[in-house]
Amino acid sequence: MQRLIRCWVRAETEGVFQLESSGMKQVLVGLQPQNLEDVIALISLYRPGPMDSIPTYLRNRHEPDKISYKTPQLAHILDVTNGCIVYQEQVMQIFRELAGFSFGQADNVRRAMSKKKHAVMEAEREHFVHGCTEPGHECPGCVANGISEEVANEIYDEMSSFASYAFNKSHAACYAYVAFQTAYLKCHYPSEFMAALLTSVLDNTDKVIEYSGECARLGIKVLPPDVNISNGGFTADNGKIRFGLNAVKNVGRNLIERVVEERKEKPYSSLYDFCKRMHGTELNRRAVECLIKAGAFDSMGVNRHSLVEAVDGIIKSVESDSRRNLEGQLDLFSVMSGESQTADTDSYEIKPFPEYSHTELLQQEKEGSGLYLSGHPLDAYREQSARFASNSIKELTGEDAHKLDGNHVRIVCTIVKNRMMTTKSNTMMAFTSVEDLTGTMEVIVFPRVLDTFRDALKENAVVVIEGRLSVREDEPAKLMAESILPIEGYDPKRPQANRPNLMRDAAQRLYVRLPSRSCPEYAKVINLLEIFDGDMPVIFYLEDVKQKLAAPRRLYASGHPLLLQELKRLLGERNVATK
Repeated sequence: MQRLIRCWVRAETEGVFQLESSGMKQVLVGLQPQNLEDVIALISLYRPGPMDSIPTYLRNRHEPDKISYKTPQLAHILDVTNGCIVYQEQVMQIFRELAGFSFGQADNVRRAMSKKKHAVMEAEREHFVHGCTEPGHECPGCVANGISEEVANEIYDEMSSFASYAFNKSHAACYAYVAFQTAYLKCHYPSEFMAALLTSVLDNTDKVIEYSGECARLGIKVLPPDVNISNGGFTADNGKIRFGLNAVKNVGRNLIERVVEERKEKPYSSLYDFCKRMHGTELNRRAVECLIKAGAFDSMGVNRHSLVEAVDGIIKSVESDSRRNLEGQLDLFSVMSGESQTADTDSYEIKPFPEYSHTELLQQEKEGSGLYLSGHPLDAYREQSARFASNSIKELTGEDAHKLDGNHVRIVCTIVKNRMMTTKSNTMMAFTSVEDLTGTMEVIVFPRVLDTFRDALKENAVVVIEGRLSVREDEPAKLMAESILPIEGYDPKRPQANRPNLMRDAAQRLYVRLPSRSCPEYAKVINLLEIFDGDMPVIFYLEDVKQKLAAPRRLYASGHPLLLQELKRLLGERNVATK
């Protein structure tokens, strides 16, 4: 029980029913719950309406001498909840004991409050304060029981604002019991619990990332999938967690069921053995490659690069064997010549290739499973991330993200994917998916920012992004980028020094002399520069106004000899130069 209480007190409740939100964790730390009764009260309080009573509840919990009651008759009703109205049952008990309502009358008023029936509530206020003599609804009221009219109205007002959102205690107790069970399992069987939790969110990449991070905090290693060990979902494996095959992309569930069923007879000995035994199922080249890239064949003793290169040959060999040896058929010519039919080959010689780099392996794992399995691009930058980032992605996308709407924030993340789009003004902008160790989000890069920081927007690069958070109702939070910089050499104390200046730093610049911006050659030059995109700054000299103009970043050129040749042909040798 003490381990469980420590889990609550430290708010280590990721994956614990009802207690894993950031707001709930803050209240857990403030409350320091010691028993199930505390958790029942907390679940009832953490709702609109009753939530306003949380500061009072926490203060009274830790300083019981400050508990006060509007009338002494409330003491034995509210003492279990530190002087605060928490449960619907308490509302009904107040009506019965302070105003003399029957059980049925008290429940009718509770229902009217919960459904905000204002006319009924005002009529019942009069009965609560002064009583009722109507046959079948008789009650003495608070005033007749020695409670002043002013205090009675205050109590009624408090109950009205509370009851529309309140839980009944029996409901909250059931929730708290499930919370207790899940917290107990997490404390005493962490790998089994986290494996089940990860399986339950297989289709939610953000949650898988979040819970994988919790596994890392708990010291539980998440292993890549293995065709000889993994099941469809995540499974506990000697204190570790084995990745589920269902999470590998492009691999159907029917195929996975067949893989698990087939290996019961004997394990797969090689990629060739696997493909041969799975032939005739939903297996295809894409599925095999995704399994290899996710690490499902790492135990076979051959590196992933060699396996990927061998896939085509293995599949062709298996298909050829199948066509040559159809069940029940014999090679007529072999029989006539007296030759016996040769048995199928049980192996395939795989040509060795050097293994992919660590960065390539991580990228392929992300492609094959949606996750980084054998590491994370940010692993080498944990210290810098802690120093540079103002927030984690989880904080920017969680339930309290609206509190940060419009704030200037800084994140350290890896770029997962860029989607470019042409605006109405014919400029380019980007919608970029990024990920840190806590989750994923979308970053919007407008044309001006994209022009300046285009070189940092490379997939799988680790970058520092600054911008303003935008949170809209019913939409995921987005970050409006203001700067995107590689983490190497980043200095948070001198942000301007981090900004790239290609014009200043370029080894060469391309100078182009034109008669004017309205001349026919101008459009042709622009078209050539867009085709030969690169990092060389371009400077125009316009003869009509005798002025130099620096081209925007999107028109920087590659310096390719063919580009220079075309420009000189179009404008003349003396009007094009690099220096």
